[in-house]
Amino acid sequence: MRTLHFTFPATLRAERRVHVGVVGSGDLEVLFEPAAGGTATVRVRTSVDGFDEVWRCALQRFFARMPVQGSWELNDAGATPALVTLRLHQAAAQAGGEAS
Repeated sequence: MRTLHFTFPATLRAERRVHVGVVGSGDLEVLFEPAAGGTATVRVRTSVDGFDEVWRCALQRFFARMPVQGSWELNDAGATPALVTLRLHQAAAQAGGEAS
């Protein structure tokens, strides 16, 4: 199991904790905890080696559009970048962190 850590600037505040998705073949679990401080910290646990740059790019694109402040924990079981983006958007929407 590989663990990656990322930090992104963030300006949108969220209202609540969120849990979306599951850790299962080809899926992704996202756990989100709101926090102030102007950053989004992301911990990715993945069973797939060699995709650090893909993770960085996918997360960078998401946080450029949806800079939701807080602590993000992603538990990956081989999810595609499209599914990663979907789960992140689901979590942001449920947390109340979408831009108006």
